Amino acid sequence: MKIKHLLFTGALLLSAFIAGAQSVQPATAATPEVDRGYLVKTGDTAPSDFELQLTDGTKTSLKQLEGKIVILQFTASWCEVCREEMPHLEKDVWQAYKDKGVVLIGVDRDEPLKKVKAFRKFMNISYPLALDPGADIFGRFANKKSGVTRNVVIDRDGKIAYLTRLYDEQEFAGMLKAIDDLVNKPVAALNN
Repeated sequence: MKIKHLLFTGALLLSAFIAGAQSVQPATAATPEVDRGYLVKTGDTAPSDFELQLTDGTKTSLKQLEGKIVILQFTASWCEVCREEMPHLEKDVWQAYKDKGVVLIGVDRDEPLKKVKAFRKFMNISYPLALDPGADIFGRFANKKSGVTRNVVIDRDGKIAYLTRLYDEQEFAGMLKAIDDLVNKPVAALNN
């Protein structure tokens, strides 16, 4: 009986150790970067050599959105974690900040227009989704072999301010704080 108890306790400790080793850590300017498949890091100028084609047919780019706070949410219809996070993005980011100079765009990884439109409708989100054929936009920010469910927060100057990976409530709260700080940061007046 004692051996069974020791084996059970050992198995629990091993499970706890493995779970702790896989915990999500936010990659913020205040903490060291953790390799989570990103090719960029906080403080970098965001890659902007691409155009975003939205599901309504309009096009935009980071260059066109300069002066705004931009969140690129890398997603896909087959991604369960994305589906878990999207209602929070809708409510806590898009609805809360869309009238405060914040733009949230979901970038759907390598799916056809018809599927992306259906996904947006199914998820009942109002923020725009963009197409990413071949995951080319994704590949500017992260290794194409790594997974979606990522948010890249870009400040008004085009610098990466916050990165997330997977959906973790603590990391999401950190992202909300970073967005709020950016929204409330005074904008330098232009010299005339």
